[in-house]
Amino acid sequence: MQNPPYSSAPVVPLPWYRHLYVQVVVAIVIGILLGHFEPKFAVQLQPLGDAFIKLVKMIIAPVIFLTIVTGIASMTQLSKVGRVFGKAMVYFLFFSTLALVVGLVVANVVQPGAGMNVNVADLDQKEVHRYVEKTHDLTLVGFLMDVIPKSLIGALADGNILQTLFVAVLFGISLALVGDRGKPVLTFFESLTAPVFRMVHILMKAAPIGALGAMAFTIGKYGLASLVNLGMLVGSFYLTSLLFVLVILGIVARLCGFSIIRLIRYLKAELLLVLGTSSSESALPSLMEKMEKAGCEKTVVGLVVPTGYSFNLDGTNIYMTLAALFIAQATNTELTLTHQITLLLVAMLSSKGAAGVTGAGFITLAATLSVVPEVPVAGMALILGVDRFMSECRSLTNFVGNAVATIVVSKWENALDHDALDLALSGKTVDPEDLPVRVAGDAERA
Repeated sequence: MQNPPYSSAPVVPLPWYRHLYVQVVVAIVIGILLGHFEPKFAVQLQPLGDAFIKLVKMIIAPVIFLTIVTGIASMTQLSKVGRVFGKAMVYFLFFSTLALVVGLVVANVVQPGAGMNVNVADLDQKEVHRYVEKTHDLTLVGFLMDVIPKSLIGALADGNILQTLFVAVLFGISLALVGDRGKPVLTFFESLTAPVFRMVHILMKAAPIGALGAMAFTIGKYGLASLVNLGMLVGSFYLTSLLFVLVILGIVARLCGFSIIRLIRYLKAELLLVLGTSSSESALPSLMEKMEKAGCEKTVVGLVVPTGYSFNLDGTNIYMTLAALFIAQATNTELTLTHQITLLLVAMLSSKGAAGVTGAGFITLAATLSVVPEVPVAGMALILGVDRFMSECRSLTNFVGNAVATIVVSKWENALDHDALDLALSGKTVDPEDLPVRVAGDAERA
């Protein structure tokens, strides 16, 4: 990605209160306070969070489509598309499986549900059944069939990430194959990319309001006390996810020549947004843009990030095996090693079918337990109250995992500008969004 011509000019730093991550932090704190002290009012703020997530989802499909089409159509070697996709899938399969194993090991060592002695018959199963009913959409065949949209425009209209990815790859390849006749279309799409990403910046201005509404609703509805009741499970999950990111992904990052801590710092605004909204999709457009600024080739970003949102769910996978064993331990259900391996294999498949499903982590867990009868599905009622708190951690872990995957695959493809990555992670890149009137010596813009 080319640096803007004015990137070397001295820039007056933004006031601290104008940084997006500061505004999101303040909004989250206000949301927590409102949820705790004014729960009835806080619950009514749910539409703020929902509206912001809808705004972002509105722009996701165009961003993915334009990024992939312009990237592929500009390629001189179309074989690179299949190569990038293949490498990405190898990475996703390995680390998704590793995340499942980590959750399984931690559950066996920590035993978060041991000693609860819960009688399944005493549990309120009404809410659980509502999620179980949705699991019929999670079959592998159904998932693969759903990748193909009903129409060419339907993928963009419905906002389905995988369908948009499928159409964009086909259209990008077709545009590249027609040669010179396709150049006017490519030029149009490249020009269209600028206002679409500008729209992303505009929508991000509403992030603090969305984070406030979502956090206020969560605390107001479920209360801080619900964390205490199942603190062992929540604590184990957060600690396991943190160790997975800092240790396992940290080693991967180090082997690829960058620091996981510096990457997290670089993505702090997006991570806070994910924390506030409990949705990693809310930061998908920003992640794609920042990965390009960090030196990852446009085509790799366009293929790896959207695909990773469906196939590289590290946080969700840790949650699934950890929560499944927690339910088994809490209900005194004995699971042999064979049962646990079966659970892991089923989870490997069911997790891939959760793409684009609201409440994906909880629904996928229901689908997994439905196939493994040894663990009572009714036991999910135990974790329903705190699932919202764990969904935040799932989303954060998934988000960081996809950022790392994008850099790793870019490096494998020799499509990574190491100088740009070092500059980005050291905080020395300049966002053109912040430059209009603050660049010294630029009389025209001032």
